[in-house]
Amino acid sequence: MAKYTGPSCRLCRREGTKLFLKGDRCYTDKCAISRRSTNPGQHGQGRKKISEYGNQLREKQKAKRTYGIMEKQFRRYYRIAERTKGVTGENLLQILERRLDNVIFRMGFGGSRSQARQIVLHGHIYVNGRKVNIPSYSVEVGDVISIKERSKSSALFKENIEQKSAVPEWLKVDTEKMEGQVIALPTREDIDLPIEDRLIVELYSK
Repeated sequence: MAKYTGPSCRLCRREGTKLFLKGDRCYTDKCAISRRSTNPGQHGQGRKKISEYGNQLREKQKAKRTYGIMEKQFRRYYRIAERTKGVTGENLLQILERRLDNVIFRMGFGGSRSQARQIVLHGHIYVNGRKVNIPSYSVEVGDVISIKERSKSSALFKENIEQKSAVPEWLKVDTEKMEGQVIALPTREDIDLPIEDRLIVELYSK
């Protein structure tokens, strides 16, 4: 599968907002948006009027880049959201939030979503007592997510837990046991991301 391997900060500059792709660095003065908010490239400082389609496209790209997924997978998530009862845009964000790599990040076990993805791929995560190494695995209410016993002593997890930000209300975390539980499905109010899901729906509805 194709994968972006360039600088993460370049993506934030392209979208003109913080996507929090590098964890704690995004909260410091070293953040690229804080230091240089113009678009990347030699023509980045030029002003250009963005069309309605352009705004819709930017919101889709913003969501894709925030969660670290490619176009084909994003389209599949959208089709699922469209078939699900409720508001399509909210359904889409809920599907994205329920990805295992995102849950690991939200619980504070991963410093960023990309790091959380690597943690899952390397077999450090168990769901309901069974090892799961698929980042796109969708969690359900009641699922217990834990770190592999032999990995709990890793300095990486201890450092991430010490620096973790507030855990959303739909998750519960026990830092002593290094495990968490999904106690509810995420609502739109729980998803504190600068993404206008309405524009994504308008884009795919054309």
